[in-house]
Amino acid sequence: MRPLKLGSRIFVDGGDAEETKALKDALGFLDGQTTNPSLVAKNPEAKARLDRGEKFAKQELLDFYKGIVQEVSMLVPDGSVSVEVYADAGTTAQRMFVQGKEMYAWIPNAHIKYPTTAAGLEAAELSVKEGMRVNMTLVFSQAQAAAVYAATRGAHKGQVFVSPFVGRLDDRGQNGMSLIKNIMDMYAVGDGHVEVLTASVRTIEHLQFALALESDIITAPAKVLYEWAENGLLIPDAKYHYDPNGLVPIPYESLDLAVDWKSFAITHELTDKGIDRFAADWNALLV
Repeated sequence: MRPLKLGSRIFVDGGDAEETKALKDALGFLDGQTTNPSLVAKNPEAKARLDRGEKFAKQELLDFYKGIVQEVSMLVPDGSVSVEVYADAGTTAQRMFVQGKEMYAWIPNAHIKYPTTAAGLEAAELSVKEGMRVNMTLVFSQAQAAAVYAATRGAHKGQVFVSPFVGRLDDRGQNGMSLIKNIMDMYAVGDGHVEVLTASVRTIEHLQFALALESDIITAPAKVLYEWAENGLLIPDAKYHYDPNGLVPIPYESLDLAVDWKSFAITHELTDKGIDRFAADWNALLV
């Protein structure tokens, strides 16, 4: 059963419907799921296929991905399932948008994931105008989050997620959780149309602090959520102390959410690396 005092929605970050079902049973609830090309590559069926020396044709791989999210969608019918478009450094906004429209039709509760680049933001802008739900992924800076807000202005609450990646910032010595707090503080003066989805959660401490901050949504791998379940689904209060273990805090920036999104400095090397990694994992599955 969902804890009464739980203010955040809980998603699992994964690409296997069987794992989702088992986790939902263990937690007693689940609010949604996030997927991406790397997680699809880790799906047991995909791994077994590769182990046999077999790969997918392009349409076959899309159908495989579609099948996964359709199974997951039935497990969280009142929640959300994020489905990521294929994007590499050369993918245009129009190409992302065309993919997004196709994927959006796969299930009734999709959020389409676009990378937070100029092309991805253009695709998101088009998508929101079409009434589609989007999840802007690979966010590593407050400026990127501000651009997401500006690019999707006019959307309704629940239509847009922004996904800052905590763990990958930690990996390079920055306190990724400070970015979550900075974005939430920045959005507090806005209209609430963008919800913060804490992503790249690596530890129970990440999860606990995100709960204490009341991040709108938290997505975590199954192993972290199982650990939370073993701890009795503990929900810390606002006084929770998060120990960054020497990680350097990311300073807050005073940014104007009312300006055009193109005015923000959105380029980030971790976003570029993330796109390359997802593209490589997807392409490794193709004939």
